[in-house]
Amino acid sequence: MPDRNFKGPITRRRALAIVAGVGALMLPVSGRSATLRHRYEWRGTAMGADARIVLYHWDRAEAEDAVRTSVVEIERLENEFSLFRPHSALSRLNRDCLLESPSLDMVRLMTLCKRFGDLSGGAFDITVQPLWRLFANHFNGYPNTLNGPGEKAVEAALARVDYRRIGVSSQRIILDQGQEVTLNGIAQGYVTDRVANLLRGRGWSHVLINLGEMRALDGRPDGDPWRVSLPEAGLTVPLTGGALATSQGGATRFEPSGRHHHLFDPFKGASANRYRSVTAAAADATTADALSTALFAVSGNRASNMIRRVGNIEAWLTGADGRTKHLKG
Repeated sequence: MPDRNFKGPITRRRALAIVAGVGALMLPVSGRSATLRHRYEWRGTAMGADARIVLYHWDRAEAEDAVRTSVVEIERLENEFSLFRPHSALSRLNRDCLLESPSLDMVRLMTLCKRFGDLSGGAFDITVQPLWRLFANHFNGYPNTLNGPGEKAVEAALARVDYRRIGVSSQRIILDQGQEVTLNGIAQGYVTDRVANLLRGRGWSHVLINLGEMRALDGRPDGDPWRVSLPEAGLTVPLTGGALATSQGGATRFEPSGRHHHLFDPFKGASANRYRSVTAAAADATTADALSTALFAVSGNRASNMIRRVGNIEAWLTGADGRTKHLKG
């Protein structure tokens, strides 16, 4: 996420879309028999982005209760993981380089972050926040330039990047002095999974959750899959369970050309520009989110090896030339 004082031309756009997905806030689709399940749709915000939950039920009150419970859970987790909220657990960790008595969710997610860092050979690194801050402040100060910060400034920020230096235990989380963490490459997926597990535990099926990443609880009630569009790849992917997550540099950029954006190569200290878009499919949204982030920074060979290491992953990598490579492992 951007520095709170950043006033540059950051833009955002959705990378995933439900095909022909329409509906009003918590209103049933018209023309359905009262004896059949109605489709309900909630739209709001989560983790600073547009959010959407689509579900089917006979009873509007039950659907509203499910959404209300989901929104409470989203709000609770935003107070853990948000960079925008000054009193969130993550903001306190970045400010003090120490978080005493972290929540179970924070310990779980930070542990997963270190695991994905290892599985990706360091391509997934949550300590790139100093690079984000450097680039955000640079383009805030020089809004008309297309050139990034100077080499020495980048080297100084890059020296703080290394997820392996994070200490994680149930008692405390510790950062090295000067380190900062961003969970933007995984938190939306984690929150999506928490909402999915909550709804599944209450007996819900035929649900599609889109909190920036998508997670399906079964297909639609008519037996058809959910159909998710990947615009950059020019594909439509059926989803009857599991999750999809997409990373693309053009979604959040520091300057109009899009050459400098939020997806950093943690080895080079610069924005990764090998791909236009990377989409990962996995059993859960946390894994899909982390892998779409990591894959964006690596070559095709390294991407294939990473997918094989993790297992049960599918990915679509759309290069700068517009060609899409499909990988499975």
